[in-house]
Amino acid sequence: MKNSGTIKTGKARRVAISLELEWGHKRHLEVYAGCQKYADEVGWHCTINPAADRALMRGGDEVPFDGIIARATKSLAAAARQMGVPLVNVWMNSPVQDLPSVLPDVEASGAMAAEHLLSRGFRQFGYLGFLREIDSRRQVQGFREVIRQAGFPCTVHRFSSTAASGQGSGWEGFVAGLEEWINSWETPIGILVCQDLISRHLIDVCRTKGLHISQDVAIVSTHNESEICGAPAPSLTSIDLGYGQIGYRAAAMLDLLMSGSRPPAAPELVPPAELVPRQSTDVLAADDPLVARALRFISENGHRRIQVKHVAGAVATTRRTLERRFRDSVGRSIAGEITRLRLERAKRRMVETDASMKDVATDAGFRSADHFYKVFARVEHGTPSQFREQHQKAFPERL
Repeated sequence: MKNSGTIKTGKARRVAISLELEWGHKRHLEVYAGCQKYADEVGWHCTINPAADRALMRGGDEVPFDGIIARATKSLAAAARQMGVPLVNVWMNSPVQDLPSVLPDVEASGAMAAEHLLSRGFRQFGYLGFLREIDSRRQVQGFREVIRQAGFPCTVHRFSSTAASGQGSGWEGFVAGLEEWINSWETPIGILVCQDLISRHLIDVCRTKGLHISQDVAIVSTHNESEICGAPAPSLTSIDLGYGQIGYRAAAMLDLLMSGSRPPAAPELVPPAELVPRQSTDVLAADDPLVARALRFISENGHRRIQVKHVAGAVATTRRTLERRFRDSVGRSIAGEITRLRLERAKRRMVETDASMKDVATDAGFRSADHFYKVFARVEHGTPSQFREQHQKAFPERL
């Protein structure tokens, strides 16, 4: 049950939000949206204030805020404590680690990525993350634990967060480090990356090494920034960490603190919302080189009207031979893999665009919308329209 949004005088609570919104990151904007959704429900008056620490310390007869939700810095935490103003932190890498906090469960996101890559048939794994960031450290823990339990190796490469940011002062060293790491891989390999933009850098370096995404290297990214994930090809499979829910839960925690509740003993962790599959993990891994070439052909041409005979011809073998080796290697038929990739393409189009079902079907390689509906219902146990409605909901309805 929500608390009242007013204090004893009857005035609406005044809440400062300090989230570095000027950066324009989806994760910051969604935290803000979640905070504001809660605020609208309880009648708070919220202000966006990047200098909340100075506003608190400015003096005067009245403290300007009843509470603060922030990516908490040392100066803001000190000012809030001095003035007795409740503060909820939503930044995992905050330099102040003893604040009431609502944070993404990044360890769970690591486990989610590992399970996705294992389901694609990979047996070699790697993690690319920041050197000193708490979220990277926890995410790789979740990733490596699932990989370890499955009995497979995992290589890890970490780099300074400043190497690939700003003016790129450490760019050459960053790229050289990636090249050296890639040289140590045994492919095919599944990689989890800490951020979507870093995934794009990794793809560029992989291409200079002649590696194919997702046949040689499958990539799961983090944060699901739609513009970065969507283009250029290949689109990025990425984990949505549920930042809208984090903002909403942070506001709920602040409401309790402003009403006099004791701060929680540990941060509240919000599980990831979902893993959004895209092209960077479309293809199953295969040790058989003939099957690997067939999978690559299907990946690159599955949206066209190809048939099994076209796949066999592309890898210069008989249909019977390829069918047998395909089943032995990936555990399904060639036709089944073509259908799987077409359905994955169609599902992305349904979620990410408002294209008609006829256009979705044609773009994915189905011969007609009716054929698409029948295949979708048989494999997914539901209709395309139901799938779109479930997965294309706007953020507020997902809270």
